Amino acid sequence: MRLVFMGTPDFAVPSLRALLDSRHEVVGVVTQPDRPRGRGKRLQPPPVKEAALAAGLPVSQPAAMKEEGFLLGLKAWRPEVIVVVAFGRILPEVVLKMPEKGCINLHASLLPRYRGAAPIHRAVMNGETETGVTTMWMAPQLDAGDIILQERVPIGPDATTGEIHDRLAVVGAELLVRTLDLVAAGRAPRHPQDEALATYAPPLSPEEEVIDWTQPAEKVYNLIRGLNPWPGAYTLRKCSRLKVYGAKILDTTNVGPPGRVEAILEAGFVVQTGRGRLLITAVQPEGKKVMPADAYLRGYPLIPGEVLGCG
Repeated sequence: MRLVFMGTPDFAVPSLRALLDSRHEVVGVVTQPDRPRGRGKRLQPPPVKEAALAAGLPVSQPAAMKEEGFLLGLKAWRPEVIVVVAFGRILPEVVLKMPEKGCINLHASLLPRYRGAAPIHRAVMNGETETGVTTMWMAPQLDAGDIILQERVPIGPDATTGEIHDRLAVVGAELLVRTLDLVAAGRAPRHPQDEALATYAPPLSPEEEVIDWTQPAEKVYNLIRGLNPWPGAYTLRKCSRLKVYGAKILDTTNVGPPGRVEAILEAGFVVQTGRGRLLITAVQPEGKKVMPADAYLRGYPLIPGEVLGCG
């Protein structure tokens, strides 16, 4: 089939490459405009654009999905199917109706759970033991289309969002090719989603990045790994941000107020939570790179009894 691929971040790149290696033909790629990034705020292309140009594919980067020039160009590609993977924009009805065989979306959750923009982060932050990927027929409502195929992926107790992201990107690419083979053969199923089971994964807010030491150790630990590697959970030390990238639950002991440093160990430092203690093993001070906690302690000594925060 003739495909148009719509995607933007790293998560979508394995899917694009899998389609290029399949028996289908990718005739064009749509991605978001280049954005300023880094300290110099230089314009940087999305990862999907880089992959598409490397493969010699034409790329469109509309500022708005209803631009007349964009719609004319999309129609000229004559797609039989539009494939959407982490594109980051809602498709208007005129686009949804354009391809002869419909629009297919790959979503990084087991729908109808975790509809929305941050399904991987939310699953890890919530301590889920399983997630997965879903292909579906796209509908005007957010992530509510009929399910085609699903693949389950376990979340280990120590897995980070980055690790699950990379695993789902590969599993999702394989599932997407299988899905399109079914669409081409006219055998792709339609399983309506159960709205009673729907949950949502809204975008992360800056407030959620702040570690609340009054929470139980398990919840703090899930936040740390759920925001690893991006955007990073952080605490304050002497009013400066200290991002935390590595931790271990030590025990359920309560010996002091939440946020107090209880001990300095060879592997890092121990912090009291609302229920239990965490060993912090990897951190990132403001303006520095991520480092083992023992290296941090050599440059920024901590004393047992210090309470993390802005006091």
